Amino acid sequence: MLKAVLFDWGDTLMEFVYSPELVAAGHRAGLAAIGQDDRPELTEHFREEYEPLFWAPGTIEEIEYPLLVRRLLRDFELEVDDQQLERFLEAEHRAWDPARVLAAHTHPLLEALRVRGLKLGLVSNAFDPGWLLHRDLAQLGLEERLDFSVFSSEVGMRKPHPAIFERALAALEVEPENTLFVGDRLFEDVRGAAELGMTTVQALWYRADDHPDGAEPDYQAFTQLDVLNIARRLAA
Repeated sequence: MLKAVLFDWGDTLMEFVYSPELVAAGHRAGLAAIGQDDRPELTEHFREEYEPLFWAPGTIEEIEYPLLVRRLLRDFELEVDDQQLERFLEAEHRAWDPARVLAAHTHPLLEALRVRGLKLGLVSNAFDPGWLLHRDLAQLGLEERLDFSVFSSEVGMRKPHPAIFERALAALEVEPENTLFVGDRLFEDVRGAAELGMTTVQALWYRADDHPDGAEPDYQAFTQLDVLNIARRLAA
């Protein structure tokens, strides 16, 4: 019997639009927050030396992003204390706000699922500090609609590692076989959830992933409202 629905975050409940211009804007904002002028060479160095770490195939351990930023600044002889680092991270994160666009039916979908008595959670690969990511959820009105949210930066492991899924299942006090997982990626989301025994839905409203190491989803959803129909069927 279906008792809970877990969602991925980027390209599922919201669209994340990566932009090289926002990388530069984030660094510019972060530097300004610690009283430093813009340094375009810092962004160039980041893109050459550090950005490839985010896209390394098969990486399971999450990057400790605050430490990475501290190293980046140190490469340019900029030493920061913990408060300065926090200000940099907060300003940089805020500069990326235009990249996060909530899907049109996210709120109605979550509300409809809650009305059915289902527990709701979010499980996301995200390297930013958890306090910033949870604040995003609050500002977007999602914190009040989700019973639990967890990010890989808080666990230290990325999907498809079981630890991040298990954190959510334990918090919601549900078994995998009573849980539906909705995500866009066949490897991280579908395979990771399926290996724990969850029923899986591939979200196709933003992208059609075809990862060669992914798993076949139990269902495909071309719109967010398709997820509601699947949940209704499983809960019947």
